[in-house]
Amino acid sequence: MGPREASRGDAESDWARRARCPRVCTVSRETEEFNRRLLRARDAMDRAYAEPLDVASVAAVAHVSQAHFIRSFRNVFGETPHRYLQRRRVERSMFLLRETDRRVTDICLDVGFSSLGTFSRTFRDIVGESPTHYRAGHGPIVAPNCVQLAAMRPRFAADPPTQSSSFGEASVAAAP
Repeated sequence: MGPREASRGDAESDWARRARCPRVCTVSRETEEFNRRLLRARDAMDRAYAEPLDVASVAAVAHVSQAHFIRSFRNVFGETPHRYLQRRRVERSMFLLRETDRRVTDICLDVGFSSLGTFSRTFRDIVGESPTHYRAGHGPIVAPNCVQLAAMRPRFAADPPTQSSSFGEASVAAAP
């Protein structure tokens, strides 16, 4: 067997190895550092969800411009920063509606909404029912914490869920 045939055999065995093993996506250092900065910005949003937040201040946490932050946040997390903040506020309000007897208006203001109308519309868009109907149909959860967390996730009534990745690599791996 000559050198050409030996190299062809090696290539075929290499191809066979790749077919058996799933493709591993590698991320550059720059992408990894940028994703960390986006995570820091998202964590800042989580900590201050009840406060009035603007894109400029959250983008400053990630050290990027406002427009780049919005585009990148959506690419990495699958939703805009505004939609993410709304969803976090609604998740918190769902907990308060189930676990407390406080008025809907008080809960609305406590989670960061400044208007009851906006809160009710956003809540209905994300959960699929009004805050009052949600409270009537969902009492306190008596279950393990992991089940409670799964049950507290809002279901997207208006927008079908988009397939996204936490760091954007799934779209690269899924590409033909």
